[in-house]
Amino acid sequence: MAAPAVFYYDFNSPYSYLAAERVNQTLPAPPEWRPISFGHVLKAAGKTPWSLGPEREPGMREIERRAAERGLPEIVWVEGWPRETHSLIPLRAAAFAAKAGKTVSFSLAAFRQFFAAGRVLSDVDNVLIAAAAAELHPKAVLKGLETRAVKDQLQAWTDEAIERGVTGVPTVAVGDELFWGDDRLEDAAQAASG
Repeated sequence: MAAPAVFYYDFNSPYSYLAAERVNQTLPAPPEWRPISFGHVLKAAGKTPWSLGPEREPGMREIERRAAERGLPEIVWVEGWPRETHSLIPLRAAAFAAKAGKTVSFSLAAFRQFFAAGRVLSDVDNVLIAAAAAELHPKAVLKGLETRAVKDQLQAWTDEAIERGVTGVPTVAVGDELFWGDDRLEDAAQAASG
């Protein structure tokens, strides 16, 4: 039996949000969800994200269009995004949630907090709201954020993504093939079906 596909994402990425909302339904079987630090991926790849370049405004309008087309809530752009909103807090919380089998429910709640409700995830209280939606106890999450095991897990997933050649998020890995972008989920599904 082939290994399951892997869905790499970062909460600061609106394209990751769009992909998260449909990846489990698009692929023939739900992938493994792995939060990664996109900042570290960018540094390793020597890249600048589209959101910090001239593609920023057209990219934002495209994300809004896709969200509306899919019946998602209107995108709320938080002041300071993306430079001032990147945080390891929600990524660590997702790594903690994985230990309880709650990665998907926590991640979807966190994405919705950020992109649908406009609540920054660098604020731990907003992360705890997402955790509560996933039935994770706030005190356990707060403690988990600081554990070496959670920090090591996030670093291991980020390092694994970099070693596989991931240079952007969202990326779905199917075996040795990488499918980067919300618009590549159907290609990933086809590869996973083959």
